[in-house]
Amino acid sequence: MQTHTKAYIALAVVCVVWGTTYFALLIGVKSFPPFLFSGIRQITAGIVILLALAMLKKLAFTWKQFLHQSVPGILMISLGNGVIGWAERQIPSGLAAMIVSILPVYIVIINYIFKFDTKKLNKPITLGLLVSCVGIVLIFRDNLRDLVNPIYFFSMMMCFAACLAWSFGSIYAKNKPSTGNVLTNAAIQMFSGGAFLLIMSPFLDDYSELSTVTAQSIWALIYLILFGSIVAYSCFVYALDKLPVGVASLYAYVNPVIALILGYFLLNEQLTIITLLALLTVLLGVYLINRGYQQQKSN
Repeated sequence: MQTHTKAYIALAVVCVVWGTTYFALLIGVKSFPPFLFSGIRQITAGIVILLALAMLKKLAFTWKQFLHQSVPGILMISLGNGVIGWAERQIPSGLAAMIVSILPVYIVIINYIFKFDTKKLNKPITLGLLVSCVGIVLIFRDNLRDLVNPIYFFSMMMCFAACLAWSFGSIYAKNKPSTGNVLTNAAIQMFSGGAFLLIMSPFLDDYSELSTVTAQSIWALIYLILFGSIVAYSCFVYALDKLPVGVASLYAYVNPVIALILGYFLLNEQLTIITLLALLTVLLGVYLINRGYQQQKSN
């Protein structure tokens, strides 16, 4: 099977599985300290992959490589995914997924500002940015009544910040690639990201909640370790390594749709016309941006 075919299959796995993780994450952090929950999830997944590679005698890395992979690990897993888990205690899982779907917009802006991508913005990318901005306005419009709650508003802002951190991590991983094994890189990122979350946990979590952890939270943790981290994150790192960063971020199309559907049917989360319009607008913007990337590639 050709490398690009494998990469697109890996991306498809990311699209579907990560769409379910917003639901699982919300269930998990309901009764479990959120940063501790995400830290256990990620560091366990990282250790499992590292041990499996060691058993297969395919584990080899230098400390320089470890430090290099720790940067995207902390950005994407600790400051990205970990913060999203905390925010989902205050806002619907579907809303969190919609905010994260703006990821390609961040990537374009960061590439342009810091000149990681020297190509000029073409018309589809520029139009995509404008359309996505309209989508962001609609997201806020649909949550006006809740924005008077400072905790809700702060949680929304932290989701935007988490998305920004994930974007920086993706760009760093893409523009400063490692020569190491892709699975090793993914495991190091999960391990380092999980370790940083465990360092953050005593300062940000309430450990008295551990006495009331439910079975649902434990099952959610197991699901996220096996599928959300070991399977899907490894697939994401592989896709990011083999495909353009704009293409590798296409999972942003599918994730919010799955998250909104699960949230609506299983968590009774509100789904309004404005919500759907905001989602369609953001996804149209993402589509235009990626179409612009494809045009740049063909020129």
